[in-house]
Amino acid sequence: MKTTEKLELPAIAIRQGGKRELYAFAVDGKRLHDFAQVSRLARDEGEHIAGYQRPEVLSHISEIRNYLESEAPMLPNAIVVAFDSRAKFRPLRGEKSGDGPCHGHLLIPIEDDEKIGKPGWIVDGQQRAAAIRDARVENFPVFVTGFVTDSVAEQREQFILVNSTKPLPKGLIYELLPATDVQLSSHLQKRRFPAYILERLNYDSRSPLHLSIQTPTNPFMDLGARDRRSFQNAKSVTTFGNRTFATVGGKAKVQGFIKDNSILRMIENSMHDGGLYRCRLRADGEMDTDRMLELLFNFWQAVTQVFEDAWGKPPTRSRLTHGVGIVSMGHLMDAIADRYRATGIPTTTQFAADLLPLKPLCSWTDGYWDFGGGTQRKWNEVQNTTKDIQLVANYLLVNYKRLVWSK
Repeated sequence: MKTTEKLELPAIAIRQGGKRELYAFAVDGKRLHDFAQVSRLARDEGEHIAGYQRPEVLSHISEIRNYLESEAPMLPNAIVVAFDSRAKFRPLRGEKSGDGPCHGHLLIPIEDDEKIGKPGWIVDGQQRAAAIRDARVENFPVFVTGFVTDSVAEQREQFILVNSTKPLPKGLIYELLPATDVQLSSHLQKRRFPAYILERLNYDSRSPLHLSIQTPTNPFMDLGARDRRSFQNAKSVTTFGNRTFATVGGKAKVQGFIKDNSILRMIENSMHDGGLYRCRLRADGEMDTDRMLELLFNFWQAVTQVFEDAWGKPPTRSRLTHGVGIVSMGHLMDAIADRYRATGIPTTTQFAADLLPLKPLCSWTDGYWDFGGGTQRKWNEVQNTTKDIQLVANYLLVNYKRLVWSK
């Protein structure tokens, strides 16, 4: 290990919860990136979640930078940095760590070895830190609150807790939820398990929704018909520009075309009083993830088979992949699962057989929906609203009971 420098900064330590120590100190903001880096949200080779920070928002950074270059700037909020165990706190002589403040120095090594990496990770304040880094000012002291942990999971949890009350993209929070164990607000707590199921649907290679759900690490991408034809002989994953483009069966596939919130709503509805609710628990009382995924895999595999022409298209070209279609079909999944309740989870073949009679009645990509009573709607006029979802769901359920269940 090569150490070129060790910062020794006056700091105050306090203990919270009887065990955890926090350190408050000031440092020139221009030096933050000497000892702290940003953990970008991504997926590793095994498609597991890695990191937690969103990309830098250049417009926001520019606004802060312009402010810092003004006549009398001030950034009173502390930047939060998580240090690994290389950072050490040394109390002043006669001082003793406890619940009250303890004065001393925080010793932070600055490594010149890229393999080892920096000892700090910016948990909150990356946009401010980037703005200070880029600002045309000689220096700009800032307050920093630091804590020591070698756990990326704990850094991720603190990131969520710090930012869940700020206008972070909901998709970013939802994608991080399955990788956390910390106690969250009741709203986020309720969404943790559905978010885990969503993650499995999106990243399990057996799933019919594999890489179909739009998340921060799996953004929407559609090359268009002309470019897709040029990839007919491509391998399973192709790089186009700086983006990854998935292919299935040698044909290009639109990626991330279903909004994550639509899938979450479908899952939550079913877990509340539908098919997922009935198969959610094992004999030991634990959540039966395998059975829930079996139900979802079987149903959505049948959907991709029966409605092949409407699948694999973004919501602007197919209402099946739109919020109104995803949530409405979720209610139909629950109805079919209820019909087979006595025999267990329906197979893909059984789901497909029950869906097939409804195919001529669905106008996912063209034509008009005929809801009866003189109510007709053009295929793309149904929207992701509670009223329209109820309209389409009721239409599907009434016709399912008329054409399938009653016979």
